[in-house]
Amino acid sequence: MFTNVLVGVEGGEGGRDALALARELHGAGGALTLAHVHGGYPIAGRASSIAYEQAERERAELILASERMAAKVEAKLSSIGQPSVGRGLHLLAEQHSADLLVVGSSRRGLLGRVLLGDDTRAALDGAPCPVAVAPAGYARAPHALREIGVGYDGSPEAERALAVARKLAAERSVRLSVCQVVELPPVLVSAVAEPLPEGGGEDLVAAVRARLEQLGGLEAHAVYGQASEELALYSASLSLLVLGSRSYGPLGRLVHGSTTRQLLRSGRCPLLVVERRLAGVDRL
Repeated sequence: MFTNVLVGVEGGEGGRDALALARELHGAGGALTLAHVHGGYPIAGRASSIAYEQAERERAELILASERMAAKVEAKLSSIGQPSVGRGLHLLAEQHSADLLVVGSSRRGLLGRVLLGDDTRAALDGAPCPVAVAPAGYARAPHALREIGVGYDGSPEAERALAVARKLAAERSVRLSVCQVVELPPVLVSAVAEPLPEGGGEDLVAAVRARLEQLGGLEAHAVYGQASEELALYSASLSLLVLGSRSYGPLGRLVHGSTTRQLLRSGRCPLLVVERRLAGVDRL
């Protein structure tokens, strides 16, 4: 399914976690490209920046070659100088026509840098392909895909996430499940002492579960509670949790305090966030 995977590495644990996840997700015979975003980019009016750019490019080449050798993996190497790591990765993803970008979630690694600064947050919006996020420490133990889950709410974004998950699950012959969290709008929660009348919550959850079962070919879960908390619990039994994005790019919601951002902190498995634009999914 994912045949051209770009992996963000920075010479630390976050990049190694990303590479471990990428090796699980990329298809047989698929291509891997290790990517590094360095700080050596042209600065107008600074002739001295030329030497710095060269030094940064050389350092990037050493990091990439070292990571490839340590992982004992066949992979292309690619680097770019940009003030924003997120923007740099997106440019490289476009240059290599990547169908998946994989990053690590270590705060001291790649994603820790990606989450810093307003310019970087803006650059994350509009990524050209789905983005997978490996949890911290993912590379420390072997992993295999056993069950793929989808955070589902019936929206077009969730439908696209489900389509991607179905295809990946069929390709790998693994279980597929969906989970929908039933929540009350905040205005209703604040207006009543109890969220729902006695029995009302159970009836609503049962109705949602029945609708999910009609999707067919999957295990349906419906629970009542807070989305990020319940999906984090759900993720404990999964090898991969697939989510749709409602912003301008795959990590748009992540950097705006959404459920996805909270799951990055509390989720128990890797996340795959499918970008908003339909064209990106159609490629898969």
